[in-house]
Amino acid sequence: MAEVQPFQEHNLTLRQRNKLTMTGVTEILSFDDSAVVLQTALGQLTVHGQQLQLKTLSVENGQVDVDGQVHALVYEATAKSGGFWHRLLG
Repeated sequence: MAEVQPFQEHNLTLRQRNKLTMTGVTEILSFDDSAVVLQTALGQLTVHGQQLQLKTLSVENGQVDVDGQVHALVYEATAKSGGFWHRLLG
């Protein structure tokens, strides 16, 4: 049986649009100097910007720090569960 992970609190702190600190990060999906894609306790998050750099990655507490000019923080919409008819008829 798979072990159930406790819910991690997810927080963001953005300072002067160039220092972003996040908690509740479960996985880094991809990163380059213009985008960082992360899986968080509350869904997938994409950080768009310029000259982005991962500064801190703490696996134990799910903390990630990103430096660089942040332009946007975008959460991926969660897909509804169920089949076509369930989504159609709600």
